Amino acid sequence: MGNARGSLFVTGAWESTRGPSTGGPLSLRGPPWHHHGSARKLLTVIQLVIGGGVVNRRRCAIAALTVLTALCALAVPASSGVASASPLPPSSSLSSLAAGAALLPRAPEPPDRAGESTEDSLDRVRVEIEGLYHQAVSATDAYNLAEEEAERQSAEITALARRTADGQKRIQELKDRAGATARAQYRGGGLPAEAQLVLTDDPRLFLDGVDRVKQGMKATKDLLRDLERAQSELKTYAQDAGAQWRALEATRLKRDKAKKEITEKIAEAEGLERRLEKKERARLLELEREAAQKAQARWLESRERERAADGLTAGGDTTGDTTGDTTGEIADGREDGASGQGAKAVKFASAQLGKPYGWGDEGPGSYDCSGLTSQAWASAGRTIPRTSQEQWRQLPKVAVEDMRPGDLIIYHADASHVGMYIGDGSIVHAPRPGRNVSVAGAGSMKILGVVRPDK
Repeated sequence: MGNARGSLFVTGAWESTRGPSTGGPLSLRGPPWHHHGSARKLLTVIQLVIGGGVVNRRRCAIAALTVLTALCALAVPASSGVASASPLPPSSSLSSLAAGAALLPRAPEPPDRAGESTEDSLDRVRVEIEGLYHQAVSATDAYNLAEEEAERQSAEITALARRTADGQKRIQELKDRAGATARAQYRGGGLPAEAQLVLTDDPRLFLDGVDRVKQGMKATKDLLRDLERAQSELKTYAQDAGAQWRALEATRLKRDKAKKEITEKIAEAEGLERRLEKKERARLLELEREAAQKAQARWLESRERERAADGLTAGGDTTGDTTGDTTGEIADGREDGASGQGAKAVKFASAQLGKPYGWGDEGPGSYDCSGLTSQAWASAGRTIPRTSQEQWRQLPKVAVEDMRPGDLIIYHADASHVGMYIGDGSIVHAPRPGRNVSVAGAGSMKILGVVRPDK
């Protein structure tokens, strides 16, 4: 009923813009704003329809604008492909329409699909994320080195403090002895007892006194020398302690700077990952695996070529399927000539599979790359440097073709990553933040060299 009334009133309003109704069919060839005041008439009609006279003027204006827009659309001539220009409405009518349009709620914008990642752009994201994590891992090595240095410097400061206290005690003892000698001389009239014996008329006592004077002079000289040395040592301890404190403070600043860089790079990488859709993150993981597989395949092929060039038969540790990360079972480390300690180190490392990466961590719940290798070898009874860079610098090096389970493979030009070789062309390693301790192809990353802790 309400709809019918609305249709009648709107039709009448439209006809009123054209003059008296002729009773014939309504013509829609002209826009409704040809005659001034038509919009006002239409608004009045809609006010009567909506709410029985008690109206909200804003709602009526919106409704009127909606109807006018619809009528304008119908008024476009449907001639055979020839566009017909319609007269422009008066400027006052355009202003009214613009004002009404501002009152209408905006339709939600369609999702922007223009930025959807292509395969190439997603691979670039992968490279960027890997670069950020590489920087974080490099900073982790700097952090670990600074932490190790800070611990050493703190221990030296503690030792210096202990030696300083001992030196102060020694000086006090020497001063007490010197004071006792001075008091004895005072009681003897300013001369020590030995000197008084020298002045005696008894030859026997004179000779004894001379000997005792010599002994006393030597004791006094030794006392003064000991006191001087103790005071000098105490001064040196104080200077060394001051230098160590300054070095410790500088080390702490480097450690804090590295820590800040680590958190920033990890946050930046995680931010890039969060911006990806779920399916893109899944594809990103696939791209990581594919890149590792390709690198491993290239490495295996290069080893085959080298062996062929040397006249050797390929086989042994290049036959395993280690083209991607895994947390499956690994060998016990006794194949391919692993040493007893090397086998123990491999066994420890393999027991950590599935545990998360944690920068600066040495277990037992999480590890970074060098934390895993250093703890593995510690379990085998051998202490090695804490960081991958120091492991590369200090441990004995072996040729890649001669490596055996338990050896450590150092990666990247800056020696920022390390994994433990377990045979079959595989390593156990703690890859990076967001990943777990896993098995990977030994050639899945750029190899810098190999070191053997028990060589």
